[in-house]
Amino acid sequence: MKLSRRGFLTAAGALTLTSCGLEASPSQSGELLRSQAPLPEPFKVPLPIPPVKRPVRTEAGVDYYRVVQRKASLDILPGLKTEVLGYDGLLPGPTFDVRSGRTTVVEQVNQLDVPTAVHLHGGHTPAASDGWPLDLLMPPGEHSGHAGHHTMTGGDVKTGSRTYTYPNTQRAATLWYHDHRMDYTAPQVYRGLFGLHLIRDDEEDQLPLPKGDREIPLIIADRAFAADGSFLYPAAKDGPGVESKYMEGVIGDVTLVNGAPWPVHEVDAVRYRLRILNAANARRYELAFDKGPANFVQIGSDGGLLDAPIEHETLVIAPAERFDVIVDFSQYQPGDEVTLVNKLDNNSNVLRFKVARKASDDSRIPAKLSSYAILPKPSGVVRREWRFRRGDAGGHKGWTINGKPFDPEVMQAQVKLDQDEIWSFVTDVHHPVHVHLAPFQVLSRRGKGRGPYDAGWKDTVDIRPAEVVEVLVKFTAHKGKYLIHCHNLEHEDMAMMAGFETI
Repeated sequence: MKLSRRGFLTAAGALTLTSCGLEASPSQSGELLRSQAPLPEPFKVPLPIPPVKRPVRTEAGVDYYRVVQRKASLDILPGLKTEVLGYDGLLPGPTFDVRSGRTTVVEQVNQLDVPTAVHLHGGHTPAASDGWPLDLLMPPGEHSGHAGHHTMTGGDVKTGSRTYTYPNTQRAATLWYHDHRMDYTAPQVYRGLFGLHLIRDDEEDQLPLPKGDREIPLIIADRAFAADGSFLYPAAKDGPGVESKYMEGVIGDVTLVNGAPWPVHEVDAVRYRLRILNAANARRYELAFDKGPANFVQIGSDGGLLDAPIEHETLVIAPAERFDVIVDFSQYQPGDEVTLVNKLDNNSNVLRFKVARKASDDSRIPAKLSSYAILPKPSGVVRREWRFRRGDAGGHKGWTINGKPFDPEVMQAQVKLDQDEIWSFVTDVHHPVHVHLAPFQVLSRRGKGRGPYDAGWKDTVDIRPAEVVEVLVKFTAHKGKYLIHCHNLEHEDMAMMAGFETI
């Protein structure tokens, strides 16, 4: 099949591996994009909390929702308007707060001028609702291929609206949903198509963790702005992708938390639960507080609760990873201010907390969080290797998996359901690797034990330059086509995806 959409590969053929980050700092992969608009002072706007989506109707075991994908003009920078592509016109989109085992049915209505494809990241989801990149939802009155929107067909294309079914047959966890349109995931997520999907269950409900206003989502993303306040993104002039300078990833100079630049949040001097998502296209964060004594007590990972809490002084979080943590602000005095910073960017600001007052607190962190078993490393299982590299694929140079750019007609693996497999991820530069459908457990890094942030069930793992990570994975219940890919979104759009089929 001719990959005509890969025009970027030819344009990038003269680039060397050095220009794609091999000589960059090992902490980051990406090229900084500087804003042209005046930037605001930090800590002048309150932290927004995305609204919880309400069902339009409820039946036995099923909740039905309707989401409208539409443009909206929002106040992000002072005195300027920013046009976003938003679920319900929001940035981020509304939060789905649902129960494990209770089905969520979402009608997505496309009122944009571009096709979309919604992926529930971390969801144990039937293939028809997983957001395969060619299962497009077209704007009203358009069809696949119209107006140059897409040069490839072969997916399940619908126009106007599309229904996604999520069984939620999985543990309580912090999931998220975002656009997954082929070739255009990066710019469409950059412009606003992402939001949280929280699953709760009885096991988690029984724990004495902070609840209500003391459970806070923190969706962190970097962006850059044009002089008129619009999102600045270096789109390629000759088709999908970005300018070759930004092949290693787009990094912005403004940090948004829940859609607000460097916000501030008032807290009581008590414990808080922070659900942290890195929704950046390419930027990694090492989150830390600018003053002690508070640390992060991790209670959950991508796929839900850990078996026991883990304390961290800092959190290294790659794109698409989630960390569920407890922070104890009772260690500060009323009137204290403590700032969350990114140590990978010279302690740049992220978010400030103002400790307002003493308050009662009946929460605690149990020594035992969950009853799930740490899987032993089985013997005699199927092993697969996935190599994430920049390389020569059919005469073109670009991002590849196992030496191949993504071809939606080719499955690189067929995987039997209910079969334990050990997958090895091998990298050249930084690649956050995401596997659709099933969570996994990290077994080793570079032939040694797990890293400090590898505990629990993961669906995205941060693979550092020239590193090998082994994970144990088993797919269940759903047959069909799924993806493994790099979640540096510029890498993903530039062909660093591979299809596999569960059988």
